Parts: sequence; C-alpha cells; structure tokens
Amino acid sequence: MFLETQRLAVPEASLAYHYAEAVAPPRGILLISHGLAEHSKRYRAFAEAMAARGYHVYAHDHRGHGETTAPDAPIGRFARRGGVEKVIGDVIAMRAHAASRHPGLPVILFGHSMGGLIALNASVTAPADFDAVAVWNSNFAVGLAGRAAQVILLAERMLKGSDVPSGLLPKLTFGAWGRSIPGRRTEFDWLSRIPGEVDKYVADPLCGFDASVSLWLDLFEMTFRAPQKVHLDRLARDMPIHLVGGGKDPATERGKAILWLSNHLKDQGFSRISTLIYQDMRHETLNEIGADQATAAFADWCDAAVARA
Repeated sequence: MFLETQRLAVPEASLAYHYAEAVAPPRGILLISHGLAEHSKRYRAFAEAMAARGYHVYAHDHRGHGETTAPDAPIGRFARRGGVEKVIGDVIAMRAHAASRHPGLPVILFGHSMGGLIALNASVTAPADFDAVAVWNSNFAVGLAGRAAQVILLAERMLKGSDVPSGLLPKLTFGAWGRSIPGRRTEFDWLSRIPGEVDKYVADPLCGFDASVSLWLDLFEMTFRAPQKVHLDRLARDMPIHLVGGGKDPATERGKAILWLSNHLKDQGFSRISTLIYQDMRHETLNEIGADQATAAFADWCDAAVARA
C-alpha cells in the first residue's frame, strides 16, 4: 500500500513523500522522481506494482510541487536561488533516508519527464549512491531551440523578474504539444490517450500550474548539464540505464529525443543501455494504454540490474 504523506526534513525544506513497502522478499529500493507540474501521489499504481515485485518504493514531491514546503519555494518554483543544487540534494537525501531504513539493498533511481532530468543529474552528482537509473519521457536533445528558450527566459527575468510565471515558455511547450494532437478534446490530451487519465490531471489542483521563469531556467540548466562528458565521466560505463519514450509524445519529438540520449550515451562508452519506444504512447507512459506491460518490462529490467549489483 502507498502510505499516507510522510515528511523528511532537509535543509530549508520539508519533503513530502510516500512509501510502498516491498510485498515480495525485498530485492532493492526504487526512488521515484516525478515530472513538471504534477506530484508523487500520481505514481501510486506504479509504486504498488513495483512493491509487489519486491521493491521498497519512495516517491517525494520536488520543491515547488505537491505537498513539499520550503520558505523560498511556492508552487511553481524550486528556490529563490540554487534551485538545481537543492532539488538534486533532496533526491540524495531521500536516497540516504531509504538506504538507512533498508541497509544493503541496491538503489534504482527512476525519473519521468522533468524527473528524468533530475534523475540523470543526481546520478552524475552522486554516482556512488545509485546502482541503476531510469529516464522516461525526458528531452535532453533540445539543441539550438533550447538555447533560444534560455535567451527568452533571461529576457523575461530581466523585464519582470524570475519569480513570476513565464509568459512564453508554456505556449512553446505545453501549448504547442496540446495543439499537436489531432482532434484533441482538451489541451492536455498530449499526456495520454486515456480520457479519464487526462481528466484526472485537469481536475487535480496540484497539476497543470504555470512554472516560474526561474524554474524553467533551472530545467534548461539540467537539460544541458548532465549529458556533458565531464559529468558523464563520473559514472561507471557499465551502469544499467533504462530509457523509455512514446512514439506519439510531442514533448520528446515522438521519441526521437529518447533515441538521441541512447545514442549519445553509447557514443560515450556506456554498455548497458536499454531503450524502449512504445510507438502508440504519448507522454505519460505510466498513465497510458499498455502501462501494465511497460511496468512489467521495467520490473524485469530492475530485477536484472539488482541481480548484477
């Protein structure tokens, strides 16, 4: 069972998190890093499925999201300054907390979308802390368009400050992705082909909010940071890395960004890359048609990763 909200005190914040205890004999620990403008409670079904496979599962709300509280992090902002370092530090703190409760078990870090950006950045920041990492539905291949977005954000910060919602980035991302779905019923149909899942997202007061200029800047910092050779060189080249995308996901250019990351990591010498593109899926693999099969395939990959560890 995905337990009610618990709290972990970290520097300048109180992290809200949820825990699902391993039902089968424990194999390892799974840490979940959620996406932008959502929260950890949305991962209950995934957490309980993984607990049934023998994983102690921990999922926390990032700063500026969900029920996590911090003096400088209202909804939509990581922090007044140093947001990237603080969010990564929170992941490492959650890992330490989980490992202290279940000593000796391998630790797998899973991230969806924004959470994938955070997960890969956390793994290169503290490579000894994680035995495997999974990056789902994340776009590290933003290229010149990403650099242009950074220029736009810097101009917005200069004109109106960093702690207000960006005026342009939601239109260039969420808005554009919504418009790309033929016959869309809502502006969030790009998330899933299941109307009920989209409706739950739209009705959730902790989902779909506008991110601040500073949060968008922090996201692009992580997007460009982790794939750099100087950071990837901190990881063992045989570290298991699991990449998943959707062939109909506009946020990753229909999965092309996932394939870019896979090829980039292989070019850097990583030898244990698992890449899956679910051709008919949109952005939220775990809330899509076929989610049970994707979860089962991920659990199989986890079993192989922890057996090796």
